[in-house]
Amino acid sequence: MSQGRPPLRTIQRTFAVLDVLWTVDGAGPTEVAEQMDLPKSTVYEYLRALASTGYVVQADGKYRISYKFLSMGGRMRQRNRLFQIAKPELRKVAMETGELVNLNIEERSKSIIVHQEEGDQSLNLGTYPGMETPLHSHAAGKVLLAHLPEDVLERILDGHLEQVTDETITDPATLRTELDQIRDQGYAVDWDQQVPGMGVVSVPILIDGRLFGSIGVVCPTGRLEDTSYQNDLVRKIRETANTITVNYKYGN
Repeated sequence: MSQGRPPLRTIQRTFAVLDVLWTVDGAGPTEVAEQMDLPKSTVYEYLRALASTGYVVQADGKYRISYKFLSMGGRMRQRNRLFQIAKPELRKVAMETGELVNLNIEERSKSIIVHQEEGDQSLNLGTYPGMETPLHSHAAGKVLLAHLPEDVLERILDGHLEQVTDETITDPATLRTELDQIRDQGYAVDWDQQVPGMGVVSVPILIDGRLFGSIGVVCPTGRLEDTSYQNDLVRKIRETANTITVNYKYGN
């Protein structure tokens, strides 16, 4: 297909219907049609087609997204070698620190949580595998951002950098300076930039110089401001990243 040809409108509309169903948590054809400013008959055909695939279910006159998406996401994750190798290592960190520990990757210029493990004193932030956040808004994303190819980094920095909280760095020059520092020191630490009161310390997972993901430990800002505690976390997740790297390269 020619790169200059616009995407198929039917495909775009299909996913727009799914977005509406997700946003309103289930709706009938009339409500979806109003949300999309389309004829009810057109929307009904889309909903009927989606229901035939199993990705949408219908009950009591309403359509909602089915758990088939959860099944697909679960299968995707199980196929991911990094997830398989990192999962037990992240569990160890969560048990030893009591904190929330995440495995993150970059996709579509976003930070995506692939897996998370909770410790006995974890913050309850409502995060979940598959959740996406701006790369520039927390340490686990900035570690990824710091190791992206230069052309990709330039495109992201030249785009809109969302002001998530009052502390989020959105100035490209300031952010680039921080990314240079992250590359030099091998880790990132920040707080209050994605969620007020939340701090993150993170290291990259680099295998033969190639970025695979990042490990992030999430904890209250007050705990992370303690330099000694911060250093302990950095040491621990550096060791964890090294273990994951070795097991990925040489394990079965």
